Amino acid sequence: MRRARWHRTTFKRTLLQAVAASLAWIACLMPLPTFAQAQSGATNVPLFWDPQRRLERPDTTALRSLRIITDDEYPPFGFTTTEGLLAGFNVDLARAICDELKVSCTIQARRFDTIFDALDKNEADAAIASVAITPSTLARADFTQPYYRTPARFVTRSGTALDDPRPETMAGKVIGVQARTAHEAYLQKFFGVAEIKSYDSALALRSALKRDEVPVIFGDGVSLALWLNGSDAAGCCAFRGGPFLESSYFGEGVGIAVKRDNAPMRRIFDFALARLAQRGVYAELYLKYFPIGFF
Repeated sequence: MRRARWHRTTFKRTLLQAVAASLAWIACLMPLPTFAQAQSGATNVPLFWDPQRRLERPDTTALRSLRIITDDEYPPFGFTTTEGLLAGFNVDLARAICDELKVSCTIQARRFDTIFDALDKNEADAAIASVAITPSTLARADFTQPYYRTPARFVTRSGTALDDPRPETMAGKVIGVQARTAHEAYLQKFFGVAEIKSYDSALALRSALKRDEVPVIFGDGVSLALWLNGSDAAGCCAFRGGPFLESSYFGEGVGIAVKRDNAPMRRIFDFALARLAQRGVYAELYLKYFPIGFF
């Protein structure tokens, strides 16, 4: 178990460290996505598309159908029901895209490690399978604009007073994090004025929070949202503050993958995603699967 060193210094030095860390933290943050909020107090829905942008529909006259592949081993994004039907956020998004484009679609589950080969061999037109946009995946496929990102978030026990976790507000406080992760590296870089307590696994980290062994934890927003939505959390805990989106730590997001150099197909999917966002369909799907959203 790794633990960052915490130096007990004078108040003056601690304050200077807090200010310096705060400035670095602000400088490194990516611009936050726009949020759509259906009702007062409702879950924030991230919008990665400009709602005011006038969209030009790409030429789809030659498009008769789409073959979309997905992964059915990543609930709630993709899974197979007890009746043997494909379901999940990615699956519903694929169906909504087909409805928007007014084309017929086939949606087939594939092992995740076969997705790029299927695109290369023209066995599929696109993969909607929570494929992260990284240098290695960009070498295998082209991607639409991200349709979701994986922010880092703070979580505390319900009722804990921590509205705005920043370096200056967390100075001297204990923060739990999973060891050997980007989240641990981020805390060490920008929240060094806090006492960082590392745990070997996400399960151990969440259990420590439930037992009140640690007052606040920091981790992957998607995984934490799924936990908070589930029975294991049992309403114990809640997100605090907003999302952290620094791409050098938490990635560029997740996009729809198409075959390399197939710009027309990529534009078609980008158009459909933007239209779904403008019409509120994306927000409906997000709220369906993430009533406690990861943003």
